[in-house]
Amino acid sequence: MIKISNKEDLIANTYSSRNRRAREIALNAIEKAFNTADPRSLIRSKVNLSEDTLRINGKDFNLSVFQRIFVVGGGKASGSMAEALEEILGDRIEDGLIVVPKGTAKLYKTERIRFHEGSHPIPDESSVEGARRILEIAERAEEDDLVICLISGGGSSLMCMPRPEISLEDKKKITELLLKSGANIHEINAVRKHISSFKGGMLARKAYPATLISLILSDVIGDNLDVIASGPTVPDSSTFKDAIEILRRYGIWDEAPSSIRRVLSDGGVGRIGETPKPGDPIFSRVFNFILGNNRLASLAAVHELKRMGMNTLFLTSLLEGEARDVGLMLSTIALEINLSGNPVEKPAAIVLGGETTVTVKGDGIGGRNQEIVLSSALRIRGVEGVVVASASTDGIDGPTDAAGAIADGDTLKRAEELGLNALEYLENNDSYTFFSKTGDLIFTGPTGTNVNDISVIVVL
Repeated sequence: MIKISNKEDLIANTYSSRNRRAREIALNAIEKAFNTADPRSLIRSKVNLSEDTLRINGKDFNLSVFQRIFVVGGGKASGSMAEALEEILGDRIEDGLIVVPKGTAKLYKTERIRFHEGSHPIPDESSVEGARRILEIAERAEEDDLVICLISGGGSSLMCMPRPEISLEDKKKITELLLKSGANIHEINAVRKHISSFKGGMLARKAYPATLISLILSDVIGDNLDVIASGPTVPDSSTFKDAIEILRRYGIWDEAPSSIRRVLSDGGVGRIGETPKPGDPIFSRVFNFILGNNRLASLAAVHELKRMGMNTLFLTSLLEGEARDVGLMLSTIALEINLSGNPVEKPAAIVLGGETTVTVKGDGIGGRNQEIVLSSALRIRGVEGVVVASASTDGIDGPTDAAGAIADGDTLKRAEELGLNALEYLENNDSYTFFSKTGDLIFTGPTGTNVNDISVIVVL
């Protein structure tokens, strides 16, 4: 069970009973969304074994035709997925290796599947070692073997294998530049795939001619399979030229390490072969299944809000954009509901899912969800019964230990009593420091799942 560890403190952290109730409603909805995306529950509900028949999302696989079963993969949710899968397959599994975030391997108990800890969001040598060991297992697999790959968000960093021409330091530098540039995950991963020996279908190439099944928890808006963890088992729809254009668009081409510019340039003119594309024979025995995504979690939040008597609207699971701009939008929606009952009559709740970006200009610390809420807090000041909360389903918002934050109409008043200038903190990208001082950070710890972010507006 995933819980907001400081929920009672968050509920109490305001001046009026109406605000306290609005906070409670928003936090209950977020908890419900998180638990619905629990990987163990998803595996158990969508992967079933009956004698020799393995059924996944309604498709049957006859395990008697395979000599060996290997399990590989990585991501923030992959440890929980591996536990649940081993419960189903047991000693049918020959060998397995899953790469999980540092400090989490001891959370999982398995006998056949081993765990390796990698680094996130910036890869390091442990990430390279994890990817190398996975590729070794994939290469062991033969035509009459089955490889099951468990993929979730965070896999791009946790399983990192730069092309031979590119050093890990250069890979780390371009990752840092991309994360700070404001590029979205589709754009970031298009670059990652073209400087990697693992991503963009390259794991599928190593596993061929074995049968390969990928069980995927999507943290990508729109569930693009070739973007989730940079699509190691999926045909790549992006090109070297796309990667070059992305770096130029965000003004970081000239800052990119020379080795990366050289590889991308050589690929752009055909001197280096492209990543595997649709129609490549290596994908003839590859099956990719999405078991959970942001829409599933968002709808769970909606159902919980209805249960609590709220008039609800599920606005989108495709939320994108600059976090502070999204925060402004959420606050204007909340104010419109409070003023006119449009688009939902009070008591109202709106759920949005997706993943925003932060273009870092200051030297503070924070995450996209915290920045959304800080931006919203500036506009809802003084309005009673209005709450905006936003959190990352993996429990880790940006480079912080908080999942997100919550604010109501009293938040800025409390901040000013502490001598805090909210706008200055927003301009410095220092939302974590701001909310740590006001006591409005949401804490869950690592949740073992990852299906993007959930934002909730409550208006009483």
